[in-house]
Amino acid sequence: MYRIRKAEKLADKIYLMDVEAPRVAKHCEPGQFVIVKIDEKGERIPLTICDYNREEGTVTIVLQTIGVSTEKMAKLTAGDYFRDFTGPLGCASEFVSEDIEVLKNKKFLFVAGGVGAAPVYPQVKWLHEHGIQADVIVGSKTKDMLILEDEMKAVAGNYYPCTDDGSYGHAGMVTTKIEQLVKEEGKKYDVCVAIGPMIMMKFVCIMTKQLEIPTIVSMNPIMVDGTGMCGACRLRVGDEIKFACVDGPEFDGHLVNFDEAMKRQQMYRTQEGRALLKLQEGDTHHGGCGHCGGDE
Repeated sequence: MYRIRKAEKLADKIYLMDVEAPRVAKHCEPGQFVIVKIDEKGERIPLTICDYNREEGTVTIVLQTIGVSTEKMAKLTAGDYFRDFTGPLGCASEFVSEDIEVLKNKKFLFVAGGVGAAPVYPQVKWLHEHGIQADVIVGSKTKDMLILEDEMKAVAGNYYPCTDDGSYGHAGMVTTKIEQLVKEEGKKYDVCVAIGPMIMMKFVCIMTKQLEIPTIVSMNPIMVDGTGMCGACRLRVGDEIKFACVDGPEFDGHLVNFDEAMKRQQMYRTQEGRALLKLQEGDTHHGGCGHCGGDE
């Protein structure tokens, strides 16, 4: 059992929780995720790690209510428990293993959309703790939907909020802010990291490809099982078939086939769609051995 130390509502349908999970906190790195299960019969939910405190043995998660399981999770308060809290899973962000002196010569731009601010934060924080400042663009529909603003401002070199309705910060999409920073203000970036809704990441990658900025994206939004067994997060990266939960969740955004991934995401929501995908994709439908029968 994993005790919830703190639980708070960040915005409409978005909740933050600090969970006592010493083993996970000891080993996790930015970019990784956990599988959370509310009780014995609950759904297994993959959630990106938002923050961690190795000394206190806590891991911070942010969840958005979508279905029954996340609605139940949102009702939990400090002192309640999760049945399972498994991790860390997935691969850490690539820069974690890079030489610090090399990283200090790179200009980073992070672009987050909605709840994507949660997995962006630990990466920016890690860089900040190692003496590396990164610019951060965070977009949402309205000002009220922006999350982790104070935390992000404390670790970002420059923080640029964007709202679709123009109620706060830059009026418009994150892509127009990227274009403004590079074309109008003359900013130069060596790496862009984009995390958020699939459609946002797609258009960020279109923009950064035009601007010749290498871009990393997190494919956490398409994960379901989190172990490569269900086939939900199968995607095409260049000429290769990858699985977000075991090979990622981060990939070269300019090589990801977003259109195919989004189409699969829609099909996977129905039993008939899952059966058709399994038939069409054969042995490549699953990660790992490819013959696990994860959706039978």
